[in-house]
Amino acid sequence: MNVGIIGQAVGLFAVTNIDDILILSLFFAQGTGRSGSARRIVIGQYVGFAAILAAAVAAAFGATFLPESAVPYLGLLPLALGLKAAWRAWKHRDDEDDPQETTEGGPKALEVAAVTFANGGDNIGVYVPVFATAGVAGMSVYVIVFLALVAVWCLAGRFFATRPVIAKALSRWGHILLPVVLTAIGLLILIEGGAFGL
Repeated sequence: MNVGIIGQAVGLFAVTNIDDILILSLFFAQGTGRSGSARRIVIGQYVGFAAILAAAVAAAFGATFLPESAVPYLGLLPLALGLKAAWRAWKHRDDEDDPQETTEGGPKALEVAAVTFANGGDNIGVYVPVFATAGVAGMSVYVIVFLALVAVWCLAGRFFATRPVIAKALSRWGHILLPVVLTAIGLLILIEGGAFGL
């Protein structure tokens, strides 16, 4: 493996996915104390990112699954999930801690995957020319490094969500922050992509 390509892959991943650490921290905070939630978040992150990579690799070989004009509409996924989370937070605003709620629930793998894919829709546009010029061997290095870094990102998200100061803030405000962040990401994707003539 070429050390230069590995370094480029690490840099490209970090630059294009820095916002994922905040989203992962919010998901991990939402899943605190709920059995299996960390596993579902990691699985969802991998499924969403694998879909991004599959689309980028296919496009680098000339195949496209989504027309470019459809990519901005991926913003509807985090927007819908943000509105759903806001509704859930509003509905349970006066609830005390419920023992059932603390052992089950939390983010679902498909929700995390949908947010990851929608938030990474613009990454595909960055990855395609890089993959196309890297060739099959170089592309393989990028994919392996990216998949390894997804684990690092998950660990970082969980780390931040479990730091006492951050965990306290996320446990107090996470039910508000998650809907706000998801809704903002959805709107940003829609607006930046010019969906619905915005």
